[in-house]
Amino acid sequence: MSLTNHHISLDWFRYKDHLKTKVEGDKVKIYDIIRKKYMILQPEEVVRQLCLLWLIEDQEISRNSIQVEKTIQINGLMRRFDIVVYDKSIKPYILIECKAPNIKITQTTFDQIAAYQWALHAPYLILTNSIENYIARMNTTSKCYEFFNEVPKW
Repeated sequence: MSLTNHHISLDWFRYKDHLKTKVEGDKVKIYDIIRKKYMILQPEEVVRQLCLLWLIEDQEISRNSIQVEKTIQINGLMRRFDIVVYDKSIKPYILIECKAPNIKITQTTFDQIAAYQWALHAPYLILTNSIENYIARMNTTSKCYEFFNEVPKW
C-alpha cells in the first residue's frame, strides 16, 4: 500500500506557543496536558503534545476522553500506544501514533498502528510525525483502511 497519496496537511505548529517547558537540572522537560506532569523533552514528545493541543483546541475533544501512553498486550507482548480518544461509551474511537519529525512515515510505521488498532478496535487512526499526517478509518465490511483527504467530522 502506498501512503503517498493520503497525506493530510495539518498545522501542528500553530500551537507551539501553548507548550510549557522547564529546565530541571540538566534536563529540559515539557508539560503533558493530559498526564498533568512534566516529561523529558524529546522530539516525539513535542509531536505528542502538539497533537493533544490540536485535539483539544481545534477538534474540541474533551481532555477526559483522552489517554496517553498506556500499555496494551498484543500477541503476548506488552506495547504502549501514544494517544487514544474514547467515545461516549468509553470505547476506543481514535488511535493516534506519534513519531519524531525525523522519522519518516512508512508502511512499517503504519503496520505498527494497525497492530494497535487490531487490539483496540478503534475505528479511526491518525499517524503523524508533525510533517506527514495520515487519517484513516477501518471499513469493517471490506476489512480495508479508507484514508481521508481532510479531517473528518468526529
